[in-house]
Amino acid sequence: MNIVDALKGVDTMYIVWTVAIIAFGILEGVTAQLVSIWFVAGAIAALISVPLHAPQWLQFVIFFAVSVIVLIAVRPFIKKRIVPKQERTNADRCIGQDAVVCEEINNLLSTGQVKTDGKVWTARSSDDSIIPKDAVVTVEKIDGVKLIVKNKM
Repeated sequence: MNIVDALKGVDTMYIVWTVAIIAFGILEGVTAQLVSIWFVAGAIAALISVPLHAPQWLQFVIFFAVSVIVLIAVRPFIKKRIVPKQERTNADRCIGQDAVVCEEINNLLSTGQVKTDGKVWTARSSDDSIIPKDAVVTVEKIDGVKLIVKNKM
């Protein structure tokens, strides 16, 4: 018995939905980005409708409806649970630390350097004030390669 003879009595929609489930499942496995899992659910629902003698147009409506419903219902929940990895750097530990001004900080002239944690950084004042050399400042945040600081007075 060959494959053609074996498939003669099988409704072609069984094959269509089974292939769709497998194809969307493989696509989901390859991407791992929750791209096509919704379509797997829709294809399973459509496959279930085949033995219930649903017409083909209804099977496609079921496929799209279930896919959209699962997408709308599940994606926000999953997005909350999957938190992207945030790479922390050693520079983050400077935030909140004190630093000593090595070169006067003047935002208008784009000058200023501070030393903290044994390293010299370019610095800018958070409130646009001029901060003199040797003043002690607090690091508020990092903007690119510059520390944003405020006078510790």
